[in-house]
Amino acid sequence: METRALGGSGVDVTRVILGCGNFGGIGSSPAFFGQGTSKEDAFRLMDVAWDRGITTFDTADAYGGGRSETWIGEWLATKPPDVCDRIVIATKTFNPMDEGQDHGLGRTRIRRQIEMSLQRLGVERVALYLAHDFDPQTPQEETLEAFGSLVESGKAGAIGASNFTGEQLAEALELSELEGLPRYEWVQNGFSLLDQGDRESVFPVCREHGLGYTPFSPLAGGWLTGKYRRGEPLPAGSRMTLRPEPYVEYDCDRVWNALEELERQATDRGTTMAALALAWAFAQPELTAVVIGPNNAGHLEPAFDALDVELSPADRDRLTEVFS
Repeated sequence: METRALGGSGVDVTRVILGCGNFGGIGSSPAFFGQGTSKEDAFRLMDVAWDRGITTFDTADAYGGGRSETWIGEWLATKPPDVCDRIVIATKTFNPMDEGQDHGLGRTRIRRQIEMSLQRLGVERVALYLAHDFDPQTPQEETLEAFGSLVESGKAGAIGASNFTGEQLAEALELSELEGLPRYEWVQNGFSLLDQGDRESVFPVCREHGLGYTPFSPLAGGWLTGKYRRGEPLPAGSRMTLRPEPYVEYDCDRVWNALEELERQATDRGTTMAALALAWAFAQPELTAVVIGPNNAGHLEPAFDALDVELSPADRDRLTEVFS
């Protein structure tokens, strides 16, 4: 699979990144720790991803209450050194590891959390380490200094920012330049046909500073797959039945009309809604790679199909207008 340089990180990532947020839970939500993708299915997903050329895995310390990192580490332990050497791991910190535990990007916590992540993953360093969210309680300078110490010690190769606004990102970059600190080299925010807010706020910052961008939730929690239908019951076990809060705003006529147009265009091209939505994402010049968080191996197929869908700039812009 094609790889691309991730901003100025010095790290190349595959165009499709395996998102491991469902391993042993649903993201960082303690209410779902122990649920989500089982260990057996997680191993199967990693095997399929590797066999299909995906060598970049995305996780976080709090995903599944630590289960995601642990299972990646256990999977790596079954592989020969040449496989382990080619896997690029991106992990993150900010969220609590369980109900009532601490969170944030303070210096002491970052140093503690990286050690725990390395232990669970069974590695001495991670190529990519991210702030999983903006921490209003901690000065950005303190966070950047702590991340810088990880880079200097060799425990992390490069640092990135997730769930940051354009203003927060610009402030961090300015601090890095003024104080001579390592800078965030890429951004990982939600971005899809249904969530294009970063286009006007974060993308300009990325372009100005040469940052990478690796969006999560490119299928908007399944809304861009055709899983949900106007006026029909929600599928059992779907995101809308388990954790609907991020997506309730999509249940409106404007979105349903856009989804039906996406389906028409996908049918005309002989592909699926999911593949066309991902092809649109891959066609965005600001995007380095896309994080796909599957529950099973079949959920990876639209990403591979999307790489074969040719969208001209005009095709891309027409789809953008449908969802604007």
